[in-house]
Amino acid sequence: MYSLPNLLTISRIVIIPLIFLSVYVKCSFYGYFAGILFIAASITDYYDGKIARDRGEVSAFGRLLDPIADKLLVATALVVILVKPGMIHDISYIPVFIILCRELLVSGLREFLREVNVGLPVTRLAKWKTGFQMTALAMILFNGWWIWGNIGECLLWIAGGLTFVTGYQYFEKSLEYVRNEENKKEAKQSEKEIKPTNKTKNNAKSKKNNKK
Repeated sequence: MYSLPNLLTISRIVIIPLIFLSVYVKCSFYGYFAGILFIAASITDYYDGKIARDRGEVSAFGRLLDPIADKLLVATALVVILVKPGMIHDISYIPVFIILCRELLVSGLREFLREVNVGLPVTRLAKWKTGFQMTALAMILFNGWWIWGNIGECLLWIAGGLTFVTGYQYFEKSLEYVRNEENKKEAKQSEKEIKPTNKTKNNAKSKKNNKK
C-alpha cells in the first residue's frame, strides 16, 4: 500500500485542495502556484503508473485510487476556471460542460461493465484527449502570464471535441454489449417457444398412431 507509485497517487489527492484554494486567494502569485501544483500533479499521474509497471508494484489499492485521483484533479481544475472571474470566456463553458459530462458518463459505463466483467480499455484517441485536456487546464491556470491563457483556451476546445468523440465511442461500445445481450435473450426465448410446439406435434402424431 505504501509503495512509491501509491504515494505519488496519494500526493496527487493531497495537492487538490491546495489548487482549489486559488478560488479564494486573490493573490496572482497563488494562481500561478496553483498552476505549478497542477502540472506537478499531472506529472505524477504519468509516473505512478509507469513506475508501478516497471517495478511490478501494480496493486489493487493503486488501481482503485488512481482513476479517482485523476477525476478529482480534472474536476477541481474545471471548477477553478469556471468560478474565478476572467479565466475563460463564457463561450468556453461549452467544452467544460462536455468534459464534465463525459467524465460522469464514462464512470457510469465502467461501473456497469465491471459488474458484467467487460473491460472498457483506454483508446489512443482518449490518450490524446487527456494530453490536450491537461495541457489546456495548466495553461489556463496561468492566465494573465504572457498568452498562456488564450492558448490554453484554444486547446480546451480541441480537448472538448476529442472528449465528445471518445465519450460517444465508449457509449457505443456499451450499447453493443447491451444489444448482444438482448439478442441472446431473444434467441433463448425463441428456443423456448419452438420446443413446446415440437412437443405438441409429436403428441398429436402419437395419438394418431394409437388410434390406428
